[in-house]
Amino acid sequence: MLIPRFAAEAATPRKSEAGAGAGSRLSQFGFPLLLSVGVIDSATRMAFLTFLPFVLTAKGASLPTVGLALTLVFAGGAAGKLVCAFIGARIGAVATVWLTEAVTALGIVALLPLSLEAALLLLPLVGVALNGTSSVLYGSVPDLVEPARRQRAFGIFYTGTIGAGAVSPALYGLLGDAVGVPSALVVVAAIVLLTLPITLALRPALATRPPTS
Repeated sequence: MLIPRFAAEAATPRKSEAGAGAGSRLSQFGFPLLLSVGVIDSATRMAFLTFLPFVLTAKGASLPTVGLALTLVFAGGAAGKLVCAFIGARIGAVATVWLTEAVTALGIVALLPLSLEAALLLLPLVGVALNGTSSVLYGSVPDLVEPARRQRAFGIFYTGTIGAGAVSPALYGLLGDAVGVPSALVVVAAIVLLTLPITLALRPALATRPPTS
């Protein structure tokens, strides 16, 4: 059964069966929606890391400064795994993804007009949002898939997200060649915002999660 048994539901079996059927349908759509968010998130992360050195170089950054900038992003990303897991446990996966993806989009756009020094100060926060989302998404996979199918679901999820991260630099690179790096980053930020309505559509499925055993 996809709906946990509660005493109130046991007293109304016909209603419980209808709820279970709805939960089954929501779960069927839930994992593809989650995968879509993961694909966009992974593609965004790799595209941003591809374009960041060009943005910083245009601001006058030297090679060591670019290395420092990437270190700041990665340090923020490492902290983001812990921070977003902590936030997700308190406000829920949907609200956390909304927060991190909105901060990611705003952070990417905000980097463009900033001076080099201000951009370096912003990068750890961008790293937190950029990398933190994935921990929430991975943790939501068991909530949307029955126990017997979880191993396969994780395989699909990792393949989809890693594959998106692998091809996105080439695809966004073509876009950058066509319209320029700043405009390409604006497109990256806009595509990140597509995760917001997708995640909102995911909310009912997460509310109808399968049992853990």
